[in-house]
Amino acid sequence: MFKTKYHSLLLLFLVLSNNLDAQQLFTIVSAEVKASILIDKKDAKVVDIAARILVRDIQNISNKTIKINTVGKFSIIAGTLGKSKWIDDLVSKQKIEVSQVQGKWETYKIEVVDNPLKGIDKALVIVGSDRRATAYGLLEVSRMLNVSPWEWWADVTPDKKEELVLTINSKIYGEPSVKYRGVFLNDEDWGLQRWAALNYEPETGDIGPKTYAKVFELLLRLRANTIWPAMHKSTKAFYHYPENKVVADNYAIVIGSSHAEPMLSNINTEWDHEAMGEYRYDTNAEVIKKLFKKRAKETAKYDGIYTVGMRGEHDSPMIVGEDDTDSQVKLLERVIRDQRAILKQETKKDPTTTPQAFVPYKEVLNYYQSGLNLPEDITLVWTDDNYGYIRQLSNPEEQKRKGGAGVYYHTSYWGRPHDYLWLNSSNPVLMWEEMAKAFEFKSKDLWILNCGDIKPHEYSIELFLDMAWNMDNFEKSTAVKTHMNTWATREFGTESATEITNVLYENNRLSYIRRPEFMAWSQVEPVTKAGKTELTQFHYSDEVSARIDSHKKLVKTTEDLYKTIRNNRKDAFYQLVYYPIIGASKLNEKWLYSFKNKFTAKQGRVSANTFGDLSRAAFKRIEKETNYYNTELQNGKWNHIMTMTPRFLPVFSQPATSHIETEEQATLGLALEGYQMEVNDKIVNSYADVLPVFNSYTNSTYFIDVFVKGSGSINWEAKPKVDWIKLSESKGTLNSASGTPEKRIWVSIDWDKVPKGENKKEAPLGHDFQLIPPSFKVNSAIDFISEGKTTSIGVSVYNPKFEDLKNYNGFVEDKGYVSINAEHFTRKEKGKAANWTVFEGLGYTNNVITTLPRNAKPVVNIADILKHSPVLEYDFYSFNFGEVAVNLQAVPTHAPHAEYGVRVAVAIDNAAPVIVNFQTFGRSDIWKQNVLKNAAVQKVSQIVNKAGKHTLKVWMVDPGVMLDQILIDLGGWKSSYAFPKETKIIN
Repeated sequence: MFKTKYHSLLLLFLVLSNNLDAQQLFTIVSAEVKASILIDKKDAKVVDIAARILVRDIQNISNKTIKINTVGKFSIIAGTLGKSKWIDDLVSKQKIEVSQVQGKWETYKIEVVDNPLKGIDKALVIVGSDRRATAYGLLEVSRMLNVSPWEWWADVTPDKKEELVLTINSKIYGEPSVKYRGVFLNDEDWGLQRWAALNYEPETGDIGPKTYAKVFELLLRLRANTIWPAMHKSTKAFYHYPENKVVADNYAIVIGSSHAEPMLSNINTEWDHEAMGEYRYDTNAEVIKKLFKKRAKETAKYDGIYTVGMRGEHDSPMIVGEDDTDSQVKLLERVIRDQRAILKQETKKDPTTTPQAFVPYKEVLNYYQSGLNLPEDITLVWTDDNYGYIRQLSNPEEQKRKGGAGVYYHTSYWGRPHDYLWLNSSNPVLMWEEMAKAFEFKSKDLWILNCGDIKPHEYSIELFLDMAWNMDNFEKSTAVKTHMNTWATREFGTESATEITNVLYENNRLSYIRRPEFMAWSQVEPVTKAGKTELTQFHYSDEVSARIDSHKKLVKTTEDLYKTIRNNRKDAFYQLVYYPIIGASKLNEKWLYSFKNKFTAKQGRVSANTFGDLSRAAFKRIEKETNYYNTELQNGKWNHIMTMTPRFLPVFSQPATSHIETEEQATLGLALEGYQMEVNDKIVNSYADVLPVFNSYTNSTYFIDVFVKGSGSINWEAKPKVDWIKLSESKGTLNSASGTPEKRIWVSIDWDKVPKGENKKEAPLGHDFQLIPPSFKVNSAIDFISEGKTTSIGVSVYNPKFEDLKNYNGFVEDKGYVSINAEHFTRKEKGKAANWTVFEGLGYTNNVITTLPRNAKPVVNIADILKHSPVLEYDFYSFNFGEVAVNLQAVPTHAPHAEYGVRVAVAIDNAAPVIVNFQTFGRSDIWKQNVLKNAAVQKVSQIVNKAGKHTLKVWMVDPGVMLDQILIDLGGWKSSYAFPKETKIIN
């Protein structure tokens, strides 16, 4: 044993020694040293650009300017293999070893070399396999100096330092996980285009070469290599400005185009109906081919990815003479044949060696699934459904294609059922999960993120591109939070990074439950007015008020954080954290307070006026912050970049509110949880004067709103009739004009003082809709006294003290339902080929549970399910029995391909498993509701044969299905947006 420990310690010592030997210090700037940068003037232009960016970064940190192509004792030598005389000389003299870089795609090596060349004592050598790799290597030095990729785009001003000394480990970077990685600038009409045209590049009056140079610099800093340029009618085509393609080539950026822009042609702006006729291939192919030929010819010598196929103008289906699918497929095959012939003719290259992409988006996916013959060398670019859920991925045969596959993904979208163009409301863990799934299914050749105007999508862009660069760093869901914390540390320092990460995660959780842009319950295509919210205001602790409270806490934390941020990073914090969170919260509050205004106005509450005022104040706050962003931040640098009303949709308007005008004398009003109607003495048997049953096993609490009806001031007092009823407040004053027109009182129970309920049948107190059997009840009341009037509110508690539940650790029925967070299983068993795992940071509860690996085979035979599938078990106790509805809420993903579904199997106790399928097709109404709620809910009937202990079982049928919540409804679940909170037994 001692010998084993000795050898282990010796091995550890040797490893540490080797690591220390491998580490070397390299000084860029100090009191005695100022390094230089040595590049070959014959190397690619992007190498010179990257070197100059690095010089600028060093100057911004140290106030010292280092020189390029001046030999000094300390030098940064950077170059591309075969293109740099300096690097090739080091290779020939065996000063550096490049076998791990040679011939690789975008791979670079950084190491310190002593006495590499005459006159140089020590060099930081950066060797790239190609031009982009060398540029990435130079900008890796900026990363080492803690320069943010967003130093210009989000004003992350570098910290000042007098000495810049790097600790270098000889390291290979690359090859990247994904070959082509980039962004799509889209829906730029209200942000990026106006900012460029009116502020940053007025000489062009558009997104032109000056703007694109800044975009391309950002892409290099993020180790991206591809862009789909802006393409709306507000922006002239990328190739309209001849310098654009030159700038792209200088920065070594590959130009591609979206699903609606074949052959790098911007149909929106380049197709002139008067001069060119109708844009339809079946009747006007020659004119269309002329445009394709022109573009292929002018782009032949530049890096590009040609989108093949064809859709209609902008984002519409292709117009064809025949409506049947076979005719459409044949026409699309003809289009692709002609496009490849054009590429061969104009580029003088074999089209099988020219990068091409086919994007099966919307109706084109149906054409592909209907048997479209697509050449093997073309890259299949799969898409999400515009809301973050990938529609389809490559099956085993498609994974063998020479052209491989990629993904086009959205964090910004214009279209039905509703746009989300203002804020970045996409969940980063969902993006990780979908892209990890794509990677697992071999989509590794092209990743494009639709990021709208870039701002405010900064973090999502970086996460997306970091995953594309090295997916090995993102094996688990927790890697996203680690990544965000690292990002926050770089941008704002270790002292606030954790709190910033937490506040962003909470914002993501709330936005996942309902995006800010969807809070009006309106839709588009066609645009509808604001609708009725699904959030309940009188069941389950009031979902509207709970959401308001969550956003108020979020705002308070964000505002407090802003005060602590260092001055040189305050503007960055404003852009990256403050504005997105304040905007999302205030858009929520604007609508949530308007919902409360309408609800309370119907009950005659004067507080309706206060809620109307709060709604208007939230709207004004959004106006204030947006005006600051545009006109004051960085002295107007970002003027016109941010709009609070993209497309001027109803959700961005000030909601209409009700106003209560009354001359009646003030009286006390009461409204109880569980009732839409306020307490009303005039209505016979209104049943609104008894609180829902308090359950000793869930430690229930309920609210009573005390409020002013009429004009003036009133005093009120609440007196429980027994000492086991507890109130958050027992008396106070309400005033219709003072800002305190109502108060919410929380009622709870001191269970140590409640007598045990008797097992006897009894008439229900008030109305007993809660489905707890009319026995084991202890009843009492609370008297509310105001202006000489007493109103009694019934209190009924369920306190049976069953022996079976003394040490029970499962879930328990409460008011006719059992609610379960899916990750809180009682037991789990792994299957033959898959097992359950929890993803953190996703779902309504911030955790979902799923089965991995995602490419495990589906199990659909019931006998096989019982024998081979992984299973979750949830113990629960019911007070009722009979037929129940098991509601399962899952993340609304799609099946990867035709061999899979989105299925689980469920059963209670020893019943046979019943398969539940969450799959949707096309743009059905169910799919629309799913993506608006980020939830797919299916239910299955089961039998609870007796009151008492039971077990719900959930088996995998298809891997990768992400379960969020489960609700076993015994008949008591009332209308609500989300499932009620978990009914875990409290002992």
